[in-house]
Amino acid sequence: YGSLKQSFGNFIGFLGLCPCCICCPNPYKNVEEGNVGLVTRYGKLYRGVDPGLVKVNPITEHLFKVPILIQLVEIPTQRCMTKDNVNVELSSVLYYNVIEPSKTVFGISDVQNAIVERTQTTLRHVVGAVNLQDVIEKREDIASAIEEIITDIATSWGVHIESILIKDLGLPPTVEASLSKAAEAKRIGESKIITAKAEVESAKLMRKAADILSSKAAMQIRYLDAMNSMAKSANSKVIFMP
Repeated sequence: YGSLKQSFGNFIGFLGLCPCCICCPNPYKNVEEGNVGLVTRYGKLYRGVDPGLVKVNPITEHLFKVPILIQLVEIPTQRCMTKDNVNVELSSVLYYNVIEPSKTVFGISDVQNAIVERTQTTLRHVVGAVNLQDVIEKREDIASAIEEIITDIATSWGVHIESILIKDLGLPPTVEASLSKAAEAKRIGESKIITAKAEVESAKLMRKAADILSSKAAMQIRYLDAMNSMAKSANSKVIFMP
């Protein structure tokens, strides 16, 4: 029976090559660049094919096209609670590509949706284990932790996770106001420290200058300058010698 269907499919495919026979499907299918093809026969994986023209029996065989280029997926914004009980909203992106097409096609029904769901669950878990300050300052570490957790399950689906990036972090208005005040207080404190250091350095320089000016040599220099100025004057002078 199988051989009969195969032969009949080949005959139908041959008729499909004739331009005038529009009722029969063309047996040649095109696999575009950036994809690979999987051909099944009687519902079972029969062979894999590279980009280009592929001959498929229209009765017994079916062609699946699987993209192997790196895919970009937007992860919907997630509301997560940190370890110190602060609600944050995180939006992220995921880059992945298919490395084992047969697992992706026959191992799971919707691999992209599965990856997104797993990433969202892992994101909530990882953020819930750290404090708000770490979420703000260590986004790359959090993304790396998520990537490490989902890599094994993604590999079992024939997918390689290229990277995960946390794009935006949303905070409650009260928390944003508190962080803004803290940053402003820090800037004011740093400014006061800089001013105080400048005043100390200025006082040191003034003290050093006073010590120099009160020395014997400095007094003699000022005396000679005064004598020189008086000599240039046309008025009569009375000079007291020390």
